[in-house]
Amino acid sequence: MARQNVSTGGPWEAKIGYSRAVRVGSSVQVSGTTAMTPSGLVGKGDPYEQTIQTFKTIENALKEAGASLADVVRTRIYMANIDQWQEVGRAHGDIFGNIRPATTMVEVNRLIDPDMLVEIEADAIVSQG
Repeated sequence: MARQNVSTGGPWEAKIGYSRAVRVGSSVQVSGTTAMTPSGLVGKGDPYEQTIQTFKTIENALKEAGASLADVVRTRIYMANIDQWQEVGRAHGDIFGNIRPATTMVEVNRLIDPDMLVEIEADAIVSQG
């Protein structure tokens, strides 16, 4: 089965040795993604805005891999402060309210940058029809 690696060109991808997303067959796995963009972090201090930007980045990676948000079957949400779960959850619901993937939301000790409030992984299965 062919493997497709998707890169966003971020400096950490080459340094750490990972892809933003990987597609093998109908399965697409999106790496942990934050609200960091080439212009900097979007939504500093705002968990809702960071989550929305994170999903925009995930959506772009999925598109490059031939998938869409509608193909997402699981998300994993890592938060630096679980007390912000309602804002992060609201953003997740705004994106996935009708899709309703399986999800997990947990607090972690910290993310790679102290201004990052949320990191999200997504798994998708591309429908054949």
